[in-house]
Amino acid sequence: MDEKHRTIPVIVDKSHLIAIGEQLYSRSIELIREFINNSYDADATEVRVSVDENRIAVWDNGNGMDLEGLTQYFNIGSPEKRIRKNSPRFKRELIGQFGIGKFAALTTGEQFEVATQRGDFAASVIFDKTSWEAEPGQWTLPLNVHEPDPSRGEGTTVIISKLKKNFTSEDLERVITESVPIRAPHFKVILNGKEVRPREFSGHRIPFMEGNDFGLIHGEIYILPESRSSTRDMGVQVKVKGVLVKREMFGMEAWGGDAARIRGEINADFVPITSDRSGFITDSPEYEAFRKTALEVMEEVRRSLKTLSSRKEKNRYRRVLKEALIRIQEALARNPELSPFGPVPIGEEGDGPGEAAVTDEKAVETGEPSVEEVTPGAEDPGGEDKEPRVEEPTVRRLTPRAVIQKIKLGQMGITCCLDHFGADGPECFTENNVVYINQDHPLYRREMRKRDTHVMHIARLLTQEIAIIGQPADPRHAFDLQSRLLKDAFLEDNQKP
Repeated sequence: MDEKHRTIPVIVDKSHLIAIGEQLYSRSIELIREFINNSYDADATEVRVSVDENRIAVWDNGNGMDLEGLTQYFNIGSPEKRIRKNSPRFKRELIGQFGIGKFAALTTGEQFEVATQRGDFAASVIFDKTSWEAEPGQWTLPLNVHEPDPSRGEGTTVIISKLKKNFTSEDLERVITESVPIRAPHFKVILNGKEVRPREFSGHRIPFMEGNDFGLIHGEIYILPESRSSTRDMGVQVKVKGVLVKREMFGMEAWGGDAARIRGEINADFVPITSDRSGFITDSPEYEAFRKTALEVMEEVRRSLKTLSSRKEKNRYRRVLKEALIRIQEALARNPELSPFGPVPIGEEGDGPGEAAVTDEKAVETGEPSVEEVTPGAEDPGGEDKEPRVEEPTVRRLTPRAVIQKIKLGQMGITCCLDHFGADGPECFTENNVVYINQDHPLYRREMRKRDTHVMHIARLLTQEIAIIGQPADPRHAFDLQSRLLKDAFLEDNQKP
């Protein structure tokens, strides 16, 4: 042979294949995912997985394999699935790519068996680790051809036996739920006799569908109730072809405790993944386009989260404000001489607090009060011949987060408005018949942490303003009026007359 054109053989040690397979799967349990996804690629409509202490079996009713297909199955790194993009029957986009799973199986059990049937061909291959490694130069596997079994139908069964590791049904169900396209039509997985169903979340659902130059990005994000939030499995599942690649936070690390309320999945089948399926090719243009869209989606989620949090906060404020107003109404009814509004009866229709409201768009845009203005002193019961004093109402611009509650007290009604006027703004003030309470004031922020102190704080501010409306002779008189109203407002039930 010409010295310039000599050749050398490429030799691969058998043990290296097993080691490579083991490295490609950080957890042995992920092999089950690989076998089920192979069944999905083979157009199976049903996959049955059974697990016990000695073996794992994965049965499917897919297309099965003929002799050529079975040979291809054991072809390491076969390009077939990269060339043939879709399954023949359902045109499913193929998931499997590398064909290393059967070698990784030997790190879980000592023996790996494949039995398949297609048309009039039925055969099985037993891949025994000890026997295979005993002959370093031998790269063939024993093939057993069988008579077709009509009762079996077409399909494939893989069995890992002589297990070296045990798997629980809970762990397997979790892997199947996350890493197998069980939401796909005409496809279901049954684990130890029970169908595995997609995990469902309760909460505020945000579906989305966006496209870019590379393909479609779609999915749904859930904002869980605070009672269901958890730091376990935080992040959004990113799936390629229905299979979980990894969980991503997409900037939620800066959201604080709210990040524990976010769950869901984003599907982007065009994003290239690493050979071990544990991550993405992050320097690819496909991934960059995907991430840009995902960040936009998560920004929308953050806005929705703020809205929901604000809504919950408003509901809490409404309940607290209503309780404070009812207590003050009862105190005024028991002390009619302290009421600047005339007698305040209890129990008559219309006397209780009205429904709490928030500012409407007109109020926010124009600055007009979104509550009915009633001017104190416009009617003077003691002077019928006196012209009513008309005051020009002061317009107060309200924010969209304002909470408003009306209550009828004697001959008129007053309105309490919880709004944001800044930490340096007044604690509370009154304009006409509207009492404004500043939610940004440091004292308010401190007292709102507990419901009881929150109610007491609002009642203190309201009685303060009511005492001022009564135009007391001096500050000491005003303090006395407020003290007496507060005392009666918070009497225990057994102390009430």
